Amino acid sequence: MTAALDVLIPTCGRPAALAVLLTSLAAQTYRPFRVVVSDQGAPGDECAGSLELAAVVRLLELQGHAVELHRHLPRRGVAENRQFLLEQARAPRVLFLDDDVILERDLVQRLQAHMDEERCGFVGCGLIGLTFRDDVRPDQQAIEFWEGRVEPEVVRPGSAEWERHHLHSAANLLHVAQRLALPPGASRVYRVAWVGGCVLYDCAALRAVGGFGFWDQLPPESAGEDVLVQLRVMARFGGCGIFPSGAYHQELPTTVVDRRVDAPLVLPLLDDREAPVRAVA
Repeated sequence: MTAALDVLIPTCGRPAALAVLLTSLAAQTYRPFRVVVSDQGAPGDECAGSLELAAVVRLLELQGHAVELHRHLPRRGVAENRQFLLEQARAPRVLFLDDDVILERDLVQRLQAHMDEERCGFVGCGLIGLTFRDDVRPDQQAIEFWEGRVEPEVVRPGSAEWERHHLHSAANLLHVAQRLALPPGASRVYRVAWVGGCVLYDCAALRAVGGFGFWDQLPPESAGEDVLVQLRVMARFGGCGIFPSGAYHQELPTTVVDRRVDAPLVLPLLDDREAPVRAVA
């Protein structure tokens, strides 16, 4: 039986961090889901050599989650790796996770619930860096909650809406949650520029904008492929973040060192003449 959700994880040289992420997936209240990992680590850092990773894969399988570990080489950039993962997807929804994230146990269930309610193109969860838990930045904590259903929205680099990305820096989402103190179990959706590291997509909407098929228009060393995709999905189908956050960054050194080519700055958004779509099926 095909699961209703595929969890797609690109990874490169981080088997220990990936094992931590998969352990948090094993603790999720939502189930079952299928996990697909695309590994581009160098020899010695590949998934196949990690005993810790093998142990948590066995646990996931015992719980009824199918797990696929793909060795996907040669490396042609993160965008190509994400496109490869999308091509493996069979479920109507896909959750793209970076390999250095930790999830609270109800997060997948909350993401799915908000997608059920909003029927938009994506629902994401901004990451919190807990090394910044004492670094309060009031000037970066503006949050714009959606009132009513999430609608398509065009966000362009350099626009006023683009500045929303500051909310996802450091531990801003944690500090906003502490200040607003929603009732236990309450959750809201808010406007975003983009969401890094933890994004649930309607798979049909993601494919409708071409997915990450633009990978061959970028050099292997490039960044922002996830940002560009979200801008395209949001322009046609709408997208949002969920609050409070339930995702944490492991805060490892980035594997994308050369960021001189930033996808949303060098590739176009969808044709503005293309009509937005109110909701996905």
